[in-house]
Amino acid sequence: MKAFLATAIVATGALLAGGCATKKYVRNTTAPIQAKVDQVGEQTTQNSQQIQGTRTDLKSLDDRSTAGISAATEKANAADQHAGVADQHAGEADRHAADAMTKASTADSKADSNTQALNGLRSVVENIDDYKLQTNATVNFKFDQYKLTPESMQDLDKLAGAVQADKRFIIAVEGYTDKVGDKDYNEALSRKRADQVVQYLVAKHDIPIYRIHMVGLGGEKPLDDANTRAARAQNRRVEVKVFSADAVTASLSSDMGSIAGKVSQDKQ
Repeated sequence: MKAFLATAIVATGALLAGGCATKKYVRNTTAPIQAKVDQVGEQTTQNSQQIQGTRTDLKSLDDRSTAGISAATEKANAADQHAGVADQHAGEADRHAADAMTKASTADSKADSNTQALNGLRSVVENIDDYKLQTNATVNFKFDQYKLTPESMQDLDKLAGAVQADKRFIIAVEGYTDKVGDKDYNEALSRKRADQVVQYLVAKHDIPIYRIHMVGLGGEKPLDDANTRAARAQNRRVEVKVFSADAVTASLSSDMGSIAGKVSQDKQ
């Protein structure tokens, strides 16, 4: 009996010892696996979070892309509208250009019809300042004097009366002396003689001073080169010359009237 109990106790101890060994083995075997499982779980959670973040970023990107596409579409539509308006304007510009060409052709035709008349007018205008000698008078002076004589005044009165009706005229007054004496003195004396004539015409006959051109030439351009008393008397003089452009002006007015009538007919 005692032997049986001993055997039973030994067997029971062996079983207990074997059970403890098995649990320890299981723990040692399953611990790494559990750690791996936990690690995989954490990685899965992180991946899930990253995936969710990526989805959010993709949605934001998609929203921006959609907005950009919409804006581009609107701009493209606006560009199409502007292109249509530009085409309309181009069509209008073409019509205006055609109208301008027609008007230009008409103007060229009218210009050609006036060419002959304008050529005639041009020749008149070119000679508008070509004054023609209308009348003249010679005033003589005594030796070394520059005072006007009654006879000289009568000659100047007659000359002034001849230009009263003129509108475009100039008067050239040239003073001279004989060659006796100093040259500088004679030039000054010739200017005094010319000035006496100018003062008389302006004060007595109201001839505008701007129409008179005066010069003193001394002993230059003598009428008689002879060294005689009569020749010297002729050289002591003032020559008064009246130049008029009224004839040219009258011709110009006539041609202008003809051209104006021609242009008026062309406009009709």
